[in-house]
Amino acid sequence: MTSMDDTSKYASQGFGGTVGFGQRPALLIIDFTVGFADPAIFGGGNIPDAIQNTARVLTRARDAGMPVAHTKIIYAEDGSDQNLHTNKVPKLLKLTEANPASDFDPAVYPVAGETVVRKRLPSAFFGTDLAGVLMAKGVDTLLIAGCTTSGCVRASALDALCYGFRPIIMTDCVGDRAKGPHDATLFDLSQKYADLFTSDEAMDAALAARANAPQHQTA
Repeated sequence: MTSMDDTSKYASQGFGGTVGFGQRPALLIIDFTVGFADPAIFGGGNIPDAIQNTARVLTRARDAGMPVAHTKIIYAEDGSDQNLHTNKVPKLLKLTEANPASDFDPAVYPVAGETVVRKRLPSAFFGTDLAGVLMAKGVDTLLIAGCTTSGCVRASALDALCYGFRPIIMTDCVGDRAKGPHDATLFDLSQKYADLFTSDEAMDAALAARANAPQHQTA
């Protein structure tokens, strides 16, 4: 649990600034798949609530013509692409294309025209073409939803920052199987790497900034 002393210490050292909103936002939904919605597989905690909240955001993003990207973890059927992460979590190798647990949760299922990224490591950017796709669309801000907060969300937000995309974490749209890692990660992200807003706040601000952009880009 974060105390006022912790917050004050970070503030005294100059942490806790803002990245702000650019004018060309996109929605990034990380690993909201059947397996991560199921407490018996990889889910639990507040992930189901985060999925339902994200479904409402997704509807709003689609109505506005905002670019949307979804990620899911996919390994080869023969395990030939295993890595050090699967040494830590061998069960991840079961997330193959043929496994129903790898498919997207119906509440946030991609539609035609939305980007689908298959990844094998925590970050949505590592070993994928996501950065190039977003750059081609002129995106400068990422509204981030997904799971887990302490794992793939954190890794993706950090890489987004490194690539020059403004990471905005929608606090009611990210989830983890345990509260402690979820809360600690949100604190750390807010101090160092991303801005935190509720989904309503984030969408309102992003759409307002987008409306004021010199040129609309809705690809």
